[in-house]
Amino acid sequence: MEVGDSLKNSTVPVTSSFQRRQPLLGIPHTWAAFIWLCGPISGLLVQPIVGYYSDNCSSRFGRRRPFIAAGSALVAVAVFLIGFAADLGHAAGDTIGKNAKPRAIAVFVVGFWILDVANNMLQGPCRALLADLSGGNARKMSTANALYSFFMAVGNVLGYAAGSYTHLYKIFPFSKTRACDLYCANLKSCFFISIALLLILTVLALTIVREPETTAAPDQEEEAAVTKKRKIPVFGELFGALKDLPRPMWILLLVTCLNWIAWFPFLLFDTDWMGREVYGGQVGEKLYDRGVRAGALGLMLNSVVLGVASLGVQVLARGLGGVKRLWGVVNFLLAICLALTVLITKMAQHTRGHYAAVGGGPAAVMPPVAGVKIGALTLFAVLGIPLAVTYSVPFALASIFSSNSGAGQGLSLGVLNLAIVIPQMVVSVASGPWDEIFGGGNLPAFVVGAVAAAASGILSLTMLPSPPSDVASTKALTAGGFH
Repeated sequence: MEVGDSLKNSTVPVTSSFQRRQPLLGIPHTWAAFIWLCGPISGLLVQPIVGYYSDNCSSRFGRRRPFIAAGSALVAVAVFLIGFAADLGHAAGDTIGKNAKPRAIAVFVVGFWILDVANNMLQGPCRALLADLSGGNARKMSTANALYSFFMAVGNVLGYAAGSYTHLYKIFPFSKTRACDLYCANLKSCFFISIALLLILTVLALTIVREPETTAAPDQEEEAAVTKKRKIPVFGELFGALKDLPRPMWILLLVTCLNWIAWFPFLLFDTDWMGREVYGGQVGEKLYDRGVRAGALGLMLNSVVLGVASLGVQVLARGLGGVKRLWGVVNFLLAICLALTVLITKMAQHTRGHYAAVGGGPAAVMPPVAGVKIGALTLFAVLGIPLAVTYSVPFALASIFSSNSGAGQGLSLGVLNLAIVIPQMVVSVASGPWDEIFGGGNLPAFVVGAVAAAASGILSLTMLPSPPSDVASTKALTAGGFH
């Protein structure tokens, strides 16, 4: 299938939507498997390596800025490859038409792998730089991570808005070619704009923001000299950090792991749930496509709420008595929302069955009634609240808990990231067979997610230590947080 054709029914930003489609935008399952693997593999390998070397970087441009600049450049290259996959495939020998485009798909897969690696290379040092600039202050760390989550939401909203405007390609008329149809050209135009914004903002940020100077204590300098002399590999440092983790960090890793076991089923299959269970369609049918579009609208609403909630994280935390209580409460909210997917699905099936029973025609061709649609979209929107907390609170807590541990911020990222990528691997591999045991569909994985979210909430409220209101340490500029 031509890459442009495979994108026709997607109105969401490509950088986030590729990981959320099942099947993956019409790409053959063999290629889809390679794409699914890139997220956890790059998170497992790239973040510890980049974090380790950014902690020990002695460039005159700073510790974090060289990696941020390189990550931004790689993102631009990756987005270019994805946008021009159809054209490059055609130039390499793909034919025009509806037949398979193996060369275009190969370029697309390579571009997507580079994109995921570049994102890990970019976002880790960005969070580390925020922790550096916070100077060990717990409140500043929490605020910085909340604002990070807010601007992620802003990017999502802008991406959804650009992807839903079908005449964007007219700004760049050359984007429409023989190999790249109108829909492909529209997405390619989105990529041009995103590359320009990324490079401009990167240059401004790296020019205006100055990294704080770090001065290590004599014992730290001696320890660093010994470490350098021994040339301990990055993964030796990573496993060493795991061995010496304090108890609060182990609890944080456990709560984070359960939290992401809850999130990943919905993040991976949200629009498929809308197309299959809520709208009652099958892949390739118009009703399924309508459900996917409705899911894209739900993701847009989710991003809006995510942005608003990110600005209110600190207020909510103070109102509930601390960030750990806030995280526990929103995990219960996540559990309730995931459980409600069962209710919404049953209501949609009931209305379709009633429609067929009264002679209204085949139930398979009837979209859900307005009440079911509103319920599903409301669910998407409400989930923006726990998502805002998930994108900010765990990283802030990790920064605070590890501020005196002696581990570098970038390397600490690799430790926390294990609690995120390992659940992703488990969910990606196990969710399909698990769903098949119960007859297919997405609900079994969602129910497991609800149970995991409830367990995460209980552990957060009962076992996770409350962080100090402020952390002032001489190691703060070199030890810092997770990402």
